[in-house]
Amino acid sequence: MTEQRESLLDRFLRYVKVNTRSNENSETIPSDPKEVMFLNDLKKELTAMGMQNVRTEKDGYVFADLPANDDKQRAKIGFISHVDTADFNSENINPQIVKDYDGKSVIKLDKDGKYTLDPKVFPSLTKYNGQTLITTDGSTLLGADDKSGVSEIMTTLQYLFDHPEIKHGEIVVGFGPDEEIGTGADHFDTKDFGAEYAYTVDGGSLGELQYETFNAAAAHVHFNGTNVHPAEAKDVMVNAAQLAMDFHESLPDDERPEKTDGRDGFYMLTDMAGTPDAADLNYIIRDFDHDNFEHRKAVIKDLAAKFNQEYGDGRVEINVSDQYYNMGDVLKDDLTPVELVESAMKEVGITPNVFPVRGGTDGSKISFLGTPTPNIFAGPENMHGRFEYVSLQTMQKAVDLLVQIIKDVPVED
Repeated sequence: MTEQRESLLDRFLRYVKVNTRSNENSETIPSDPKEVMFLNDLKKELTAMGMQNVRTEKDGYVFADLPANDDKQRAKIGFISHVDTADFNSENINPQIVKDYDGKSVIKLDKDGKYTLDPKVFPSLTKYNGQTLITTDGSTLLGADDKSGVSEIMTTLQYLFDHPEIKHGEIVVGFGPDEEIGTGADHFDTKDFGAEYAYTVDGGSLGELQYETFNAAAAHVHFNGTNVHPAEAKDVMVNAAQLAMDFHESLPDDERPEKTDGRDGFYMLTDMAGTPDAADLNYIIRDFDHDNFEHRKAVIKDLAAKFNQEYGDGRVEINVSDQYYNMGDVLKDDLTPVELVESAMKEVGITPNVFPVRGGTDGSKISFLGTPTPNIFAGPENMHGRFEYVSLQTMQKAVDLLVQIIKDVPVED
């Protein structure tokens, strides 16, 4: 296993040093040429490894197949990770390796110690006594979300090639762009992917297993004002910026992210801009329960209608669009892929940590496109910023888990 761990570390370091940040302002698919270059390199690596039918989909995803080496019939399963990183500095990533971390010391990220990983600030560090951590140098994110998942899947494939005595059914892998900007799986081709069920390897700490996500929508609210000189404003001016403020204050005060947890849903104001002439509010709407989700959308639409009734038709324009749905509504009827992971975790000494994601994954969209796709841990902590880090041992456990899942896919009658 030592050789495998070194291979995993080398692969991970090689991947994270490549800038693959996605671009939310782009209209291309994938959103940035950097992602395409990285995906093309992965394609070459998969081909050199011996994977079959290595191909690039219209949406930029790279798929590759590993044929079965077992005469017994098993379900075809898949593993998926995204290659893009979040909207934080991703240029000149310089990962630092902290060996045999003692679980209590402050880790200096930059030379001057301006940025540190302090267990008092980040209590998750105390879990990693005696382990090897990979951190940033304080100037960039690390990109372990989700280069850790990419590395773990690739290392698992190499392990299977190196150990042909492990019998398995058909396996397909997918590496995709633009997960961080929410568009990566919009056009995922489940038919060509061909898996009966799959897993996104894109979770956080050891043992995470998620098969419930939010239902999600976005709402854009535009306010049209009547702007006149304030000296002549009485009974004439309609201040669009004030309308926007009043609109926001009319939403439930206790249903914001900072006041909710667990299975609570929320409305979140993500950005705003305005003058007396025109103003805009953008929201995200989240709820686990489908009926509550529909109610939340109705509430914000009804509020717009109420403002138009009070201030005149056309004062408020609203557009509400669904983004993704709770994958649990698909998986609840057949928990086979979830139960397979839970069993495999226990076999490799991992305690499953099952909880609903207060967010979404590519698996949310892929599940509703026809391939049930729970999410399993990949290892990153403090994702999307300079304090991101990952444990090498956790990444190795992820590889162990993927191999065990593959071994445990049941033989079909």
